[in-house]
This record gives sequence, C-alpha cells and structure tokens, in this order.
Amino acid sequence: QATSKATAFTLSKMCGQITTAADALAANTIVSATWTNSLIAATDVVIINHKSGGTLGAYTINVACGSPTSTLYIRNNTSGSLSEALVLNFVVIKGVTS
Repeated sequence: QATSKATAFTLSKMCGQITTAADALAANTIVSATWTNSLIAATDVVIINHKSGGTLGAYTINVACGSPTSTLYIRNNTSGSLSEALVLNFVVIKGVTS
C-alpha cells in the first residue's frame, strides 16, 4: 500500500507479508482496505499478525474473508494518532461449512 492503509491492493498468495502505508491513523479508529486474493474463499480463515514496523501491540488486525475480495481491518488502539508502516504476516487456512 503506497499511499494509504485504506488503499485497495492485490496479493494472491496463501501466505506472505503485507506492508501498509505509513499514513496517519487516528486514535481509536478503524480503517479498512479491500484485498483481492483469488486464493481466499468466503469459508476460509486468515490468520494475520503484526510482525514489525510500528508499535507492536498498538493495533488490532482482522480479515473478513470473501471471494475473490476480502477486507483487511486495522484499528489503532492507542489514545494518539500513529503514522507507521506495518509489516503483517498472514496465512490462509482453507475451510468449508457443512
């Protein structure tokens, strides 16, 4: 993400890294970005962790799976604005519903 944490991006891998932009994220605010990944289905689970860059523990990171687009959510849990480029590790776990 070159310009904003809200910038849509494409990364079609089962595991890897996402590096976000270093734009400001206001205190106690959630930003979302559309993630196109042709390998993720709506029934899958993405495990995602903050690996480096920025203040570890200051963010909550989640993915809502869709096919072929998912949504990455990043929340600044602190009481101040943060302008940090985050490096996120992820892995896709294939799932089904019965």
